[in-house]
Amino acid sequence: MKAIVCSAFGPIKDIEYKDIDEPKIEENSVIIDVKSIGVNFPDGLLVQGKYQLKPETPFTPGMEVAGNIIKVGSKVTKFKIQDRVAGLSQLGGYAEQAIVKETSVFKIPEKMSFDDSCALLCAYGTSHYALKQRGDLKKDEILVVLGASGSTGIAAIQIGKIIGAKVIAVASTKEKQNIAKQYGADITIGYDNLKEELKSISNGKGVDVIFDPVGGDIFDTVARTMARYGRLLVVGFASGTIPKLAVNLTLVKEFSVVGVFWGAFTRSQPDDYEKNMIELFEWHEKGLVNPLIEDHFNLSEAATVLKKILSRGAKGKVILNP
Repeated sequence: MKAIVCSAFGPIKDIEYKDIDEPKIEENSVIIDVKSIGVNFPDGLLVQGKYQLKPETPFTPGMEVAGNIIKVGSKVTKFKIQDRVAGLSQLGGYAEQAIVKETSVFKIPEKMSFDDSCALLCAYGTSHYALKQRGDLKKDEILVVLGASGSTGIAAIQIGKIIGAKVIAVASTKEKQNIAKQYGADITIGYDNLKEELKSISNGKGVDVIFDPVGGDIFDTVARTMARYGRLLVVGFASGTIPKLAVNLTLVKEFSVVGVFWGAFTRSQPDDYEKNMIELFEWHEKGLVNPLIEDHFNLSEAATVLKKILSRGAKGKVILNP
């Protein structure tokens, strides 16, 4: 079968599209004939050796896939051949077939596309966990979403509105701000004069929850806009720079800095993870969440797509098709 292979950590351009052996079934897993592959920011970091996970090489990157089950392990009880499913795995997604543990596979409704189910796994899963379990976002609170036109940003906007928050979306261009507005943001702004803008919008009170997948200098700026008892959610570092916190701000303003590592959540709290995914799927069926699928590419174009994602050039979700 065809797959993307990383033979050694290094530049994204060095990954290869080549033939590899088909996965062998394991007793607690299923094998999926892959129709859609979600592309995520960590995928690009992974092949460069810049992510928390550093697998042995060679390996196939990719964490989210959707398609039909073609093989079922001997101890699998929830699924059968031909079930339409979405699955999450640390590796192995950029391929024509993927093996995924039963506990990380979800049946998808007939009306849900394979593309949307991929988006709901990682992007929406991360934002849901961030705002629900880590941020404890409440109705009528002010939520600021940085990187608002990206896949996790759009997810955070929609989930914030479901909870009942006032959502302020921050994006770098008017085009990206318009996208955030279309997906439910109450107010959209740019990064210029961000501290002053947020102070004005909050009437000097400060911001209750900030969803930050960007990091860098912006983190330092928004840390100075927090309300008392606010929660600053550290989701990622799309800027490429890991910021340092002036901890005196947390003392004076009495806000919390909260890490969001969705991958650890899925592994350590599988029951809560499953409940979250069920809730997301129900919201999708009701039309409350609606992923933006920006574009589709052939699996062979993975290197080009990853470069685009890491340059923050994507709006919404990008899908690879085998």
